[in-house]
Amino acid sequence: MKELANRVAIVTGSSSGVGAATVELLASSGCNVLINYHANSEGAERVAAACANHGVETLVYEANVAMDSDCQAMAQAAVKKWGRIDILVNNAGTTKFVNHQNLDGLDSEDFQRIYAVNVIGAYQMTRAVNTSMQAQAEGGAVVNVASTAGLTGIGSCIAYAASKGAMVTMTLSLARALGPKLRVNAVCPGFIEGDWLKDGYGEQGYEKLMARYRELAPLKRTATAATVAEAILHFISGPQIVTGETLIVDGGSHLATTPLGRR
Repeated sequence: MKELANRVAIVTGSSSGVGAATVELLASSGCNVLINYHANSEGAERVAAACANHGVETLVYEANVAMDSDCQAMAQAAVKKWGRIDILVNNAGTTKFVNHQNLDGLDSEDFQRIYAVNVIGAYQMTRAVNTSMQAQAEGGAVVNVASTAGLTGIGSCIAYAASKGAMVTMTLSLARALGPKLRVNAVCPGFIEGDWLKDGYGEQGYEKLMARYRELAPLKRTATAATVAEAILHFISGPQIVTGETLIVDGGSHLATTPLGRR
């Protein structure tokens, strides 16, 4: 396992959910963390307080990854505070909950907004940290939080699934481009337990969806923020020879022969 004490990580979209769980797991390993948020400042401060209990340094930073200037400024803020960047987790994401059969439910603006955060934002953040990360003798790790939606085409909407598919492809391109110093990998969670899906599908729709996934998954489990964070940490501190890989984190539900997207 790679030693993470006194390393520096930026985790985008880390005021709640997977991002928050990842930041706290990194902090528990001794890693200093930049906690990025766009709207949820209270959540970001709570995460920072939890991380501080592990004796690490934190920096709460407001930025919209869809804006290149924000990405550059965030990277510069980390370098100014710690003098280095070792880890980037591109977790920030957005969607619109639209049934796949409802083609009129998405327009070009929806696609552009979703791609701006999910794909372009991840690219801009990787570009922003590249110089600093390349300068570290130990190299660094970039982990993109994609989704099984990008592999199966089943997700909160077609635009979201397409954006996550693009993120998986971009992971391959960046792994080739940024080696040998940087490793670039992706995790692909299935539907994750939590408020994001509850808000999107409603309480009843959420419970029905998750029950169906648990029924069809070989492990009879669905992903949680904590289990996805563990997968992210695997790519950061695990085998240092792995790059350009995608890890599915869904209890095996992608193996089901019955279409999972029908509700």
